[in-house]
Amino acid sequence: MKITGRSAEAIFDSIREGIGSGRLAAGSLLPPVRDLAEQLGVNRNTVAAAYKRLDAAGLASTAGRRGTVVRGLAPAMAREGSAPGLALHDLAGGNPDPRLLPALRLQAAPPRLYGADTVGARMQRLARASLDPHCPAGYALELTHGAVDGIERLLAAWLLPGDRIAVEDPCFLGSLNVLAAGGHAVLPVAVDAHGMQVEALRQALDAGARAVLLTPRAHNPTGASLDGKRARALRQLLAGYPQVAVLIDDHYALLSQQAYHSVLPEDGRRWALLRSLSKALGPDLRVAWLGCDADTAARLRLRLAAGTGWVSHLLQDAASSVLESAPQRAKIVVAGERYQQRLQTLQALLRARGMQTALPMEGLNLWLPLPADSRAQVLALASRGWHVRAGEVFAVAAPGHGLRITCAALGPAQLRQLADDLAAVCGL
Repeated sequence: MKITGRSAEAIFDSIREGIGSGRLAAGSLLPPVRDLAEQLGVNRNTVAAAYKRLDAAGLASTAGRRGTVVRGLAPAMAREGSAPGLALHDLAGGNPDPRLLPALRLQAAPPRLYGADTVGARMQRLARASLDPHCPAGYALELTHGAVDGIERLLAAWLLPGDRIAVEDPCFLGSLNVLAAGGHAVLPVAVDAHGMQVEALRQALDAGARAVLLTPRAHNPTGASLDGKRARALRQLLAGYPQVAVLIDDHYALLSQQAYHSVLPEDGRRWALLRSLSKALGPDLRVAWLGCDADTAARLRLRLAAGTGWVSHLLQDAASSVLESAPQRAKIVVAGERYQQRLQTLQALLRARGMQTALPMEGLNLWLPLPADSRAQVLALASRGWHVRAGEVFAVAAPGHGLRITCAALGPAQLRQLADDLAAVCGL
């Protein structure tokens, strides 16, 4: 393909168009900077600037002596949820049980106008009641449009494209999509039954991670939760890297049966604790509480200020009405208990059939590791009427072989049938 352009922008656009059209395939080499500059009659710095932008956009990367290699367009990323009208029983969507969600109602209220406080007084009280015990004194409170929106905003405030971030491997789909869209370099950190492994995180920090994204409870997809011992070890490790920002995605907080254990060192670093309301109140309620340091809050307010992106007070009022109601709060508690009962029941049924899963495990999903690619099991379960999520889509570096099975809405008979079918398709 012939590359054209006299400016860095034009050269970038020419190469990007070639990648998009398929004329520049992934893995192909771009001309050396000197050669392309001579060919186009421009300064070498102009070509170098174009190549640098290609690298930042994730379209190409410098490969040492090999030169600059086309990476191609990012593949379509997997997302939570399943296609509507699915004929199979959906165990892949990652959704809560609709029968256990509280009723949300919008109530008449005085209109809020530009310039109003972005966090309403009722929501402020509820959020601080949750965050105060687990955030350093003097923390700032913000709201975002759900956990994934919060992660995206925080990483944009903290990082530049190409910056390295340590994440769990396997990793939540929403986080993977945000990281890919932001052009961040991902450093995988292995996970076991107690969350992030300490030595694996140490390796990522030593490799230059500028931020860490971790899940303290109900890790998606594995269901792991930090215990006190692991959290202390991670906190001690992070204390030695004060330049590293820490982002804690406590997405399951309102439903969790596990205690919260903080990994935050008390050193004044950049940090944030996110608690989404979506698992407990419904995925369509795009609200998350966010506690963070003052500098991070100031950066976030540039985009969350009134007039540019605050969370609707109508949504805040609807969520507040539920969380202020004793019967509705009791329903949320019951939902968390039911989800845990269903998950533990499925684990017990599988153990009785010779299939081991990690303990403890929490959340809406069961994680079933497999020794090899899961496609055969996914297809075999589909033939039996079950739609499950292949574990490979959650992988960062490790293969991620396994099945993520959303069991949150299954009754006793369905759990028994599913256990029988899993034992059959997994060769037991």
